[in-house]
Amino acid sequence: MAKLYFSYAAMNAGKSTTLLQAAYNYRERGMSVLLLTSALYKSQPEGHISSRIGIGADATFYASETDLWGLVEEYMMKGALHAVFVDEAQFLTRDQVWQLARITDHLGVPVLTYGLRTDFQGELFEGSAALLAIADDLRELRTICECGRKATMTARLDADGKALTTGDQVSIEKTTYLSLCRRHWEERMGRFPAK
Repeated sequence: MAKLYFSYAAMNAGKSTTLLQAAYNYRERGMSVLLLTSALYKSQPEGHISSRIGIGADATFYASETDLWGLVEEYMMKGALHAVFVDEAQFLTRDQVWQLARITDHLGVPVLTYGLRTDFQGELFEGSAALLAIADDLRELRTICECGRKATMTARLDADGKALTTGDQVSIEKTTYLSLCRRHWEERMGRFPAK
């Protein structure tokens, strides 16, 4: 039975690496997969998912106006489809998340999504909120804070390494992010004094 999966984490937890490994496993067994990634950070005409450890794979771009149901149906007209993988799933719209759920429910294709749960201000992304609400299977990928605790938050840093407390939820600028535990995130954000 096909399911909608959401694997979420703070920055630098290996979400893209995990996605690429799972897609490779399908392909190694002769199965067909469709890889999707957000067009928000589009720096080339063709989509690509890459990992900090140096692996990557070609992917199809999606934007907020992309009809994912239609895209998958079109792909399936060309042949079998065994799984859909979505990177940067936090940038999906609520409607797109429902389209992915319908792909699993009505087309019988597993959909595995990977993304951030919250932004640099600790707020849910639209896609993440919808996935947390309706995904069949939630999986937390873990990374660690500078103190060694589990990092669940992400801080956006300026050029001097100071945490930014305001700004757009999505920043196209080349930005540095730091994964932190909740305690150290609050301290960096100036919400609670450091001890």
